[in-house]
Amino acid sequence: MTTAIDAAQPPTTSDSSAPGSDSSGPGSDGAGSGRPGSDFSRLSARISAAGLMARRPLYYAVRLTLVGLAFAAGWVALFTVGASWWQLAVAAYLGLVYGQLALVAHDLAHRQVFRGRRAGELFGRAVGNLCIGMSYGWWMNKHTRHHANPNHEDLDPDVAPDILVWSREQAVEARGLPRFIGRHQAALFFPLLTLEGFNLHVSSFRALRRPHMKRRWLEAGLLLVHTAAYLGALFWALPAGMALAVLFVHHSVFGVYLGSIFAPNHKGMPTLKGDERPDFLRRQVLTSRNVRGGLLTDLALGGLNYQIEHHLFPSMPTPHLRKARPLVREYCAEIGVPYHETGLVQSWREALTHLRDVGAPLREDPHTRGTNG
Repeated sequence: MTTAIDAAQPPTTSDSSAPGSDSSGPGSDGAGSGRPGSDFSRLSARISAAGLMARRPLYYAVRLTLVGLAFAAGWVALFTVGASWWQLAVAAYLGLVYGQLALVAHDLAHRQVFRGRRAGELFGRAVGNLCIGMSYGWWMNKHTRHHANPNHEDLDPDVAPDILVWSREQAVEARGLPRFIGRHQAALFFPLLTLEGFNLHVSSFRALRRPHMKRRWLEAGLLLVHTAAYLGALFWALPAGMALAVLFVHHSVFGVYLGSIFAPNHKGMPTLKGDERPDFLRRQVLTSRNVRGGLLTDLALGGLNYQIEHHLFPSMPTPHLRKARPLVREYCAEIGVPYHETGLVQSWREALTHLRDVGAPLREDPHTRGTNG
């Protein structure tokens, strides 16, 4: 089957990287694919010459301070408002703040903030495990695999068939709950995102049993401290029913916000499977989608609306991604690699259209009617 990636890939190329030749996860910029003369190395030289890989310590000092103050303000508001249903507004606010904290943890994992690994991990666990209740180690392992092989159905955990299916092949093979949900997954996508905040907590605790988890006791201890402090604060400050309502609204808003940040970046873009593995630059550009917008979009999406630039240069500081965009877009035009960019609404339209299309085999199969498989 010919894909957009096949069409963009030249018949022969001198920079096609072998499997495992790059390390494009958090903190890496595909250096293993940047051999002299490769398409990526030439682009990387332009980016470096423009000074876009330089650290931005003042930016991150201000950003981390503001997000930290917003986090503290939310909890002060919760204890100040007291037993009032205005607490649901506080819960929604905290959901948005949690999303911003997750973006900070993301930048820390990519070593955009600190050059050294130890400082990044220290702050990453403080923000992820302690403030959000999400395992930094689990998420980093998952996100590293995503960056190395974006939208690869066999290698990218973000497009593995779980509750949703991401290709028609996955739909045909789906069983149980994914088979039932897959028939209407486009319509159910946003409602399901309300559960994503809870899913992060559950997945974080489940990951503690996995052999790859480093410093599992530290991760576990921080998660338990977060859980005890969070639930203790809610049920100490509020009546039980109101506390449960705040918990649900808080995590529902957090899940929808987080999904709104990450899903438009790759969903609906070409997928890979098997031995399909273009060179590093094409692997990153052709599977990613940029979202146009102004400073408000940049703030709300944490700079991840420049997904193409982020995937090419994961450790590039967030404020430089906007500046890198015209350089990357111009270079892609020079070498004939499609560069896909849409508005925010269109990005969601494309992602949801893709979800509806790949679920078509389940709707067309009469044997799935009224059964869970």
